[in-house]
Amino acid sequence: MNKRKILVPLGEKSYEVTIEAGILNNISEELLKIGITKNRKILVISNEEISNLYGKKFLNNLKDNKFQAKMFLIKAGESYKNLKTLSEIYDVAFEFGLDRNSIIIALGGGIVGDVSGFAAATWLRGIEYIQIPTTLLSMVDSSVGGKTGVNHPKGKNLIGAFNQPKAVFIDPETLKSLPKREFSAGMAEVIKYGVIRDKELFEYLEVEKNKNELINLKNEYLIKIINSSIKTKSHIVSQDEHENGVRAILNYGHSFGHVIENLCGYGKFLHGEAISIGMNIAGKIAIEKELWSKEELERQKNLLKSYDLPTEIPKINKEEVLTILMGDKKVRDGKMRFILPKEIGAVDIYDDVEDSLFLKFFS
Repeated sequence: MNKRKILVPLGEKSYEVTIEAGILNNISEELLKIGITKNRKILVISNEEISNLYGKKFLNNLKDNKFQAKMFLIKAGESYKNLKTLSEIYDVAFEFGLDRNSIIIALGGGIVGDVSGFAAATWLRGIEYIQIPTTLLSMVDSSVGGKTGVNHPKGKNLIGAFNQPKAVFIDPETLKSLPKREFSAGMAEVIKYGVIRDKELFEYLEVEKNKNELINLKNEYLIKIINSSIKTKSHIVSQDEHENGVRAILNYGHSFGHVIENLCGYGKFLHGEAISIGMNIAGKIAIEKELWSKEELERQKNLLKSYDLPTEIPKINKEEVLTILMGDKKVRDGKMRFILPKEIGAVDIYDDVEDSLFLKFFS
């Protein structure tokens, strides 16, 4: 099956995720199908690397089909996911004359998607936007679910809004131009879905043949794991859009991952690499609390390493770890909440983890 469609059921805010190889080449046709009429203004937000690969053809496709389209490039890198970049987007939106009938399209990875979605949420108190993720990590994670925002010097994603896209279009062909390290980083989020809710996906990723085909970027295999991951996320988000309950399990490995990103300096580890280390820490805590077996911890560790992901914990000051964790969005009433595995395919939320239990893993 070449085309997959997944509904994210959120009442009036419901939308479809379409996965199809080559869909990027027919973007105007897809926009017309979802009711985006010709002559509307479209601001495409991307970065230089993605624009060099797809920008000219993408923009020409829109203009050739009578859309008023303009592209604005933001700088690549986590350090540019900030209020200054957001302000630059507002300036371009004003100059271009984006009105409430206009559309923002995010063409790129997670940083492009997060910043674009937040710009759309706040420009004229909210206009529609579309996600077109071009990295594996953004395909299976950040493009779906409506989390948008920018970083603050004190922490990651502290400024933002829940803003669901009008649609998500995923073209696995874009992964063929992705650096190997970026692809591996995306696999951390796929493995996460296997641990938290999808034992079958986890076992699929362990099979040597599947592993080889995925590493070789075979569309059939890519579409399968992207489809499985988004189905899991869609189901969870539909139950808890604003992360007041079960949606928190999607953050498995993320609390410690954000600590590592922050204290090691943004850029040393890619987001997925930091999450991989965070998952290993969460798995070790689960052993200490006798929630799952050493065999399951080893299976998780071996799977992460088999996709070239790091699991070793870097040297970080323990006091700084606590400071960052207490600023995490998952803290409730002064209590830190951790997502810990009970078995492959099942996790739960715990707020009874003593500081000494996890701090011993840091130097």
